[in-house]
Amino acid sequence: MTELKFSVDDNSNTLKFQQLVDAILDAISRNQLKAGEMLPSVNQIMKESNLSRDTVFKAYAELKKRGMVESVPNRGYFVTRKITKVFLFLDTFKAYKEVLYGSFLKHLPENISVDLHFHHYNINQFEKIVLESLGKYSKYIIMNFDHTRIPGIISKIPAEQLLIIDWKIHTSKNHSAVFQNFGQPVYDCLAANLEKIARYKEFIFYYPAFTYHPKDSIHYFEKFCVDFQLKHSVIFDEEEFKIKKGALYFLVSDRTLAGFLDQCAEKTFEPGRDVGVISYNETPMKKYVKNGITVISTDFELMGQKAAEFVATGEFMRFEVPTTLKLRSSL
Repeated sequence: MTELKFSVDDNSNTLKFQQLVDAILDAISRNQLKAGEMLPSVNQIMKESNLSRDTVFKAYAELKKRGMVESVPNRGYFVTRKITKVFLFLDTFKAYKEVLYGSFLKHLPENISVDLHFHHYNINQFEKIVLESLGKYSKYIIMNFDHTRIPGIISKIPAEQLLIIDWKIHTSKNHSAVFQNFGQPVYDCLAANLEKIARYKEFIFYYPAFTYHPKDSIHYFEKFCVDFQLKHSVIFDEEEFKIKKGALYFLVSDRTLAGFLDQCAEKTFEPGRDVGVISYNETPMKKYVKNGITVISTDFELMGQKAAEFVATGEFMRFEVPTTLKLRSSL
């Protein structure tokens, strides 16, 4: 029987039984507890950690449910298999990130345990969480963002264990990456639908102050409009976002899409007839809203699948996920 050092954190918001589950999973992932080895007895855990019998049994029952341990009558609990712990670090949890996350989990082998964290574009939080995670995981899946401190922070993670997803900013040639391109594919998607776009009097890109969407899209939007001689503008101020009949809007935030639809309702504009809209990032509901919202989006299902492939194989990966336009009635 392997010795397991575990102490309850009374100040944690995590339930005590879950703390014990997490500690045992961590010990298995670090190979401190190996397949076939016996776990400490219920009585030992109770005595050393000052936990109730019910709490320890609940933790062991959860581990059995996950298939990580098995119980042998009159002998105790044994580790059934090795697991790999993965650190998944997303920016925020929006609808399209849920698609990515679901796909990632679906394509992982069963012996993978995933800890999900969010940085919300806060560099201090980003650094704190990364530093606290070092050495605890076999793979790190991270969504970077545009900040000068990012390279120094992620450099502390062994390059072979790190995969950058969604945006390849601040990646070196040694980093694996599964990413979308926010530039040329936007131009190509718009150019392929020039006839429909040209029906509108003006093409307006609304880039709100609160978004972190890469500004590459603005450059390629403007290049497209100049190349095809379309009247266009880029607005940043919410006060300027007053929709006009006959205009087409390019929106990179679902919050601004909701505002667009609110204004349509107020002014009795029909999307796709009186005013047009192209939204960035596919979500499950956009195909149904107002008979369908046209979107430019990468394939988040595929992005999650490729990230899972990196975890499963450990092989170096540089993969650009295609970006496409899904034409619906709003254009």
